[in-house]
Amino acid sequence: MSTRPRTPAPATPAPGKLPLPELLEMKKRRDKIVMITAYDAPAARIADEAGVELILVGDTAAMVMLGHESTLPVTLDEMIFLTRAVTRAARRPLVVGDLPFGTYEVSDEQAVASAIRMVKEGGADVVKLEGAGRMLSRVRAIADSNIGIMGHVGLTPQSATKLGGFKAQGRTGVAAKQLFDDALALQEAGAFAIVLEAVPAPIATRVSAALDVPTIGIGAGAGTDGQVLVWHDMLGMYAGRTPRFVKRYADIASEIGDAVSQYADDVRTGAFPEEQHTYGISPEELDRFEAAVKKT
Repeated sequence: MSTRPRTPAPATPAPGKLPLPELLEMKKRRDKIVMITAYDAPAARIADEAGVELILVGDTAAMVMLGHESTLPVTLDEMIFLTRAVTRAARRPLVVGDLPFGTYEVSDEQAVASAIRMVKEGGADVVKLEGAGRMLSRVRAIADSNIGIMGHVGLTPQSATKLGGFKAQGRTGVAAKQLFDDALALQEAGAFAIVLEAVPAPIATRVSAALDVPTIGIGAGAGTDGQVLVWHDMLGMYAGRTPRFVKRYADIASEIGDAVSQYADDVRTGAFPEEQHTYGISPEELDRFEAAVKKT
């Protein structure tokens, strides 16, 4: 069972930029797609050099970058600011600008206006929004505006309160079928890819097989067409609760903490700065300086 994706004709990509249709080809070849979040230029540069296909400037920035308890408070202006930083450094990966809560729910017109700002001001290559249902018309409107749009079903953090908290979705037959239908509907509306978050692995695998467009899993098992993790989670840089589906590849926060503590100790004891960290001046120029100071 499959419906044909209505993928919009994207704008001409910058030289070296991954073409959007290549994601469809990767799915056909069964090549896994790598997506990671990033929120600044240094992170984007590292992700680019690592060869990832997609960089998501996610609204998770509200929590991992801005100190909020949820994703809801982050604004479109803040997301554009962060996206602009990422796009300055990301050369090959497609940059996905996440539309935050309150920027597309009101109307199709609001959704298109927000997407246009994310592309024009933030420099995003494509955008993402959460949900299906009445959000399908938003997806369709953005796609019809020739802006690539990524869907997101399963656990949708912007509506976590309505879903009963940050917990897995699609764990009953009825709920799983609704998720399946929502994913197909998003494809039909024009989504070029769909994030499946916190979904039982067999359901995510079945959905992925039914779709022509790629699926990107996060807490959805290995049967999706790609995976995404949050930068701060995978590197051990976020002090909040880490979801069970996160694999921590480093403990950067501990290393940074040790480095800052060592720096503070060196400053207090006079061990830093050393001679190699300072600039000199010739004895003649120093004499001239001292003479000028005495005259003053």
